Amino acid sequence: MASRGTTETSKLKQNLEEQLDRLMQQLQDLEECREELDADEYEETKKETLEQLSEINDSLKKIMSGDMTLVDELSGMQLAIQAAISQAFKTPEVIRMFAKKQPRQLRTRLAEMDRDLMVGKLGRDVYTQQKVEILTALRKLGEKLAPDEEMFLSANAGAALNQFEKVSTDLG
Repeated sequence: MASRGTTETSKLKQNLEEQLDRLMQQLQDLEECREELDADEYEETKKETLEQLSEINDSLKKIMSGDMTLVDELSGMQLAIQAAISQAFKTPEVIRMFAKKQPRQLRTRLAEMDRDLMVGKLGRDVYTQQKVEILTALRKLGEKLAPDEEMFLSANAGAALNQFEKVSTDLG
């Protein structure tokens, strides 16, 4: 008998996830190759990528308004896109794990960063920025943060992350 849209829904979700992965990888590659590009080329490429993310976000809004079965699965992707567009998160890897709802991988990344900071492989500023992003993502995924993590977050969260918190609350 007919799949009643189950197959199509699954395929749509898979296509959107692949497109999101591709754009997140593009952002990550862009950040890694920033030194090799001139400023105009970097800004133009980043702008185009963010515009593509914005287009996906608009598509998700349309889908979510007409297909209630996709709302829960797509809302996480929409939040991740919103984070990228608002530039609340600077680390595409964190955005990707957040979009895929991978709290365990976020915790693993946090542990790796703690280790890298101790051995001097990671600078304090980068560590602080990424830890704030990860803790914010974990909180949005419903994970319970330890008291020291909550204190770290409140002491270091910036305006962009506060804006993301507001936007994600409005969407929720």
